[in-house]
Amino acid sequence: WAVLTVVSKRNNRRRGSGEAMNALRLASRLAPRAAGRTAFQQPRASMIKALQQPVLSSNFSTKEPELYELGSVDSGYAADRVDRVAEPERRAFTYLLLSGVRFAYASTARVLVVKFVSSMSASADVLALASAEFDLSGVALGKTITVKWRGKPVFVRHRTPEEVAVEEGVSLSQLRDQESDEERTLKAEWLVVLGICTHLGCVPISGAGEYNGWFCPCHGSHYDVSGRIRKGPAPLNLEVPPYVFTDEAKILVG
Repeated sequence: WAVLTVVSKRNNRRRGSGEAMNALRLASRLAPRAAGRTAFQQPRASMIKALQQPVLSSNFSTKEPELYELGSVDSGYAADRVDRVAEPERRAFTYLLLSGVRFAYASTARVLVVKFVSSMSASADVLALASAEFDLSGVALGKTITVKWRGKPVFVRHRTPEEVAVEEGVSLSQLRDQESDEERTLKAEWLVVLGICTHLGCVPISGAGEYNGWFCPCHGSHYDVSGRIRKGPAPLNLEVPPYVFTDEAKILVG
């Protein structure tokens, strides 16, 4: 028992010395942190105390500043100040200049449009070929002449009174393409038609066929002295071109 008592006392001493060493170590670690916190709190407290004190200055004034006192020190803005007196004159000059420029643009655009449209229209030589005048004074009664208009043959027949009477007496019910003789002529004694068969475009023979008008040798179409289809595969009458009489014996085709 005595031995156990001695050993227990030694262990207690060692344990106490170990706890003391641990306490010293912890204190050595916490000491710098506490010192830094104290050093930070001291200037902060002094700053708060200084801000809480009232500001007293001999230059302090409750008077509101004038407008010129708020401007630039060098007064450079005066050079850019707008002259209210001369502003209407400048505005009128600006409007005049803009109007002149717009007028120039409009004139240029108009010239370009006119040139473009004129370039698309037919030239003078083409317009000359669009119409042709023919003298019929040399065409004998009962005869047919062939003239050329726009590269196409045109038949002009000087009909006799008997031929006119026969064609005017034809009933429309007998015709495939129903047109009266009066609708196809401006003057009863003159017949003007295109010399192109309405079937496939062949040129008929004048004074031939069963009706003494025109006969197409390609497929056997027969036309009368009024140029109307009477027999054969052609579906329509010979076309009457636009024409006018410029004189008693002159016509203008086209």
